[in-house]
Amino acid sequence: MAVDNPTLVRFYSLHYLLPFVIVAVVFLHLIALHQHGSNNPLGIDKKGPQDSIPFHPYYTIKDLFGLCVFLLVYAACVFYIPNSFTAFENFTPADPMQTPPHIVPEWYFLPFYAMLRSVPDILFIPAKLAGVTAMFGSIFLLFLLPWLDTSPVRSARFRPIYNWVFWLLVVDSVVLGWVGANPPEGKFIVIGRLATLYYLVHFLVVLPLLGKFERPLPLPPSISEAGLREAQRRAVPVAGGS
Repeated sequence: MAVDNPTLVRFYSLHYLLPFVIVAVVFLHLIALHQHGSNNPLGIDKKGPQDSIPFHPYYTIKDLFGLCVFLLVYAACVFYIPNSFTAFENFTPADPMQTPPHIVPEWYFLPFYAMLRSVPDILFIPAKLAGVTAMFGSIFLLFLLPWLDTSPVRSARFRPIYNWVFWLLVVDSVVLGWVGANPPEGKFIVIGRLATLYYLVHFLVVLPLLGKFERPLPLPPSISEAGLREAQRRAVPVAGGS
């Protein structure tokens, strides 16, 4: 069994079409942004004009600052450490008669690559098919997240238990990336299976149940009032002042 021209043509077509799909999703995002407005860290709906600020100059300056910081980091990586995120196997000359013993995808694909290799045979489903299903299913779960999270509170700031669960997911994703960067043998197989199991349980079991049984903290009545409370809490009294 070998990768031949039909497989290459299909993957090239997918690679060519995906940017157009991304552009279409960007337009859908802009339409939703104009119809419903942007979200806020508190997850509270606007109660009036006092809960919003003009896009310019506030968000213009904020976005330009973020863009400049990103371009500085990006330029530093491109011009000074261009190969820091690339595995050394990628510099091996191509040899159709010999496959490198351990080759992995880029670092941002490593968690999903770990899922692909970790799932064993499940009943009558072979491990290869089960791994592919788990890998693509883990991505598809992200599209179902608005329905899987059943909590009426949208901000994690008022959900103390959810904060811990979120950081567990972050640690689990890092562990999956570490497993994906190592050969599928020994302890990495067991750790990969446990991490894959928790990833699926987090979205399919923990989030729906947590939304029903967790008791969130009381929400502030409006965004502006919450901002004023936070400003008063952080204000430092002047020494000797009235």
